[in-house]
Amino acid sequence: MSFATGLSGLRAASSDLQTTGNNIANANTTGFKKSRAEFADVYATSLGGVAKTQPGSGVKVTEVAQQFTQGNIDFTENSLDIAISGNGFFTLANNVNDPQPTNFTRNGAFQLNKEGFVVDDRGRYLMAFKPNGETIEEGFSQGVFQALQVDTSQGLPRATESVDMKINLNAGDLAPTAAFDPSNPDSFNNVTSATIYDSQGNPHTLSTYYRKTGANQWDSYVYLNDRGVTLGANPVYDANDAIITPAGDATYEPAGTTPAPVPVTFSASGLLLNVNGQDPLSTGSFPSNIFLNGIDLAPEFVVEDLSFELDFAGGTQFNSAFSVNDLVQDGLPSGNLTGIEISSEGVMFARFSNGASKPIGQVALARFPNDQGLAKLGDTSWGESADSGQPIFGSAGSNNFGVMQSAALESSNVDLSEQLVRLIIAQQAYQANAQTISTQNTITQTILNIR
Repeated sequence: MSFATGLSGLRAASSDLQTTGNNIANANTTGFKKSRAEFADVYATSLGGVAKTQPGSGVKVTEVAQQFTQGNIDFTENSLDIAISGNGFFTLANNVNDPQPTNFTRNGAFQLNKEGFVVDDRGRYLMAFKPNGETIEEGFSQGVFQALQVDTSQGLPRATESVDMKINLNAGDLAPTAAFDPSNPDSFNNVTSATIYDSQGNPHTLSTYYRKTGANQWDSYVYLNDRGVTLGANPVYDANDAIITPAGDATYEPAGTTPAPVPVTFSASGLLLNVNGQDPLSTGSFPSNIFLNGIDLAPEFVVEDLSFELDFAGGTQFNSAFSVNDLVQDGLPSGNLTGIEISSEGVMFARFSNGASKPIGQVALARFPNDQGLAKLGDTSWGESADSGQPIFGSAGSNNFGVMQSAALESSNVDLSEQLVRLIIAQQAYQANAQTISTQNTITQTILNIR
């Protein structure tokens, strides 16, 4: 019986040595999680139970348990390298059209394949939640998985829909006496210009001239590509300040034709009061915007009619120099992909040379009720098992998931010093169990040699 006991000890010590050796071998494996051999004693039991004098029948390996502690974060120069700091696994699929991930890993060393999909070194696809629109604010469809793909084609142009203009007109300016003429600086007080874009990304120069007409009264003239624009009828608002009748189409005047002015009125305190004489809203305030709808740019440009909103909100008339405090428009020309960025929440952005950016998807993470119950698949990945429980999917930074770090990788959590000490302990255990067998052999030989 002592032979079997010693042999069980040799097997257990050998498993411990193999486990420790595997940890040491993978000390530099990205995302690797160290293991430890766990043991239990063995007793030969009967219907009557274990006697008080029963010495035991040896030892057995109950589990080689992986330890999912955090590894160090090492920074790299590849924006597609991702590290998770905290709980969670990257989700991978073997096929691009798989509806759900089947593999889980902490190895965030990703790359692009020839179709632009984000894959690991085995070609498995990184899964992400599908974006609901073109902005982060529109959110992501958590539960709707898709293989993460980077579109390397040109960034699409976007026609201007809004121009926000916050200016200060000098209250001390005098009203010009000459009739308005954009070519005569003495016929107006100030001018602002901005570049806007049509549906094909063609640039157009929007100029707004300001001419004082009296106390707290100004006329503004809108020009597009040196041609005047006359507004259509003002929009009509309902009791909830929603537009029930849109503004009429604007007229794109022939070259050399002066457009109708847009009156701008300020209060006695120098704050913007009214634009284009619009009726008050239900709040008692006045709309600060005007709509330039249906501008046909033909024949110079055969594109969709240009329609945008020009908002003067925040404009002032103080006794200080004319200034443009803010001038923002939302149109974009076409552009090329210039880079990829991944936020701490796992949102992957594509950035384009035209200044645009759009979310491609949000990297999907998974966690399990019992990480140690995961099936070991090799290649630093795991699979769901009956012991692990079903995966819980979510995004970084929420619902008990860790955050992501772009251009970084999680190194192995193996401590070499600790493993070398465990190696010595396992070696001593092996030698001691071998000595048990040797001693039992000596005793057996002694008994056999008795005459």
